[in-house]
Amino acid sequence: MEKTRIVFLGINEAGRRIHDWLVRHEEVIRLITRKEELDTIEQAKPDMLISCGFRFKVPSDLLQLPPKGCINIHSSYLPFNRGANPNVWSIVEGSPAGVTIHLMDDNYDTGAIIARQKIKIDYSDNAKDVYERLEDAQYDLFIKMWGKIKAGSYSVIEQEKEEGTLHTIQDFKELCRIDLDKKYTGRELLNRLRALTFFPYDNAYVVVNGKKYYLRLEVYTVKQTE
Repeated sequence: MEKTRIVFLGINEAGRRIHDWLVRHEEVIRLITRKEELDTIEQAKPDMLISCGFRFKVPSDLLQLPPKGCINIHSSYLPFNRGANPNVWSIVEGSPAGVTIHLMDDNYDTGAIIARQKIKIDYSDNAKDVYERLEDAQYDLFIKMWGKIKAGSYSVIEQEKEEGTLHTIQDFKELCRIDLDKKYTGRELLNRLRALTFFPYDNAYVVVNGKKYYLRLEVYTVKQTE
């Protein structure tokens, strides 16, 4: 079968794995990692545009160019957790966690769904645990679906844009500050700290006497002895 000419947008760890797989099996003619490089898509004349971990909107006129379409691999179970840091919000809000392959449109993660898959979250999981599990799931789902995507032999589920949730980077920044004068339930506070624990990053913090103190939470079980 003739190889598909692809421009790949990314790249996070899952994107790197998918990109490297495509390099071995298809013709990846360009890798774009910065917003400023988007204007090279027209010149490249790809058959398809594939995105994984690219945090910028692609203008609608560029999305119309590839004859085989434009797809994105997103680390959430759409329509839940569109936008940034899906691993965090699944823990904080208790929303379904998973990955989705969808058609790209001119908004964040609102295009028609090609395939999606849920993952489980254990109470001992922190944001890093969930992130790594989502990375594996993105790669596995893409490899599973690539034959149908390449052939164009898939069906889609349209998203209702009013359904689900959307989170921005600013939402995440606001989540990181724990207000010592605010009342939280134990469940809310522990879930928030789990969701903000991602070693080696400093995320959750409190401010005491003008000084920041960072917090991480370790959750574990102890094997019972007879």
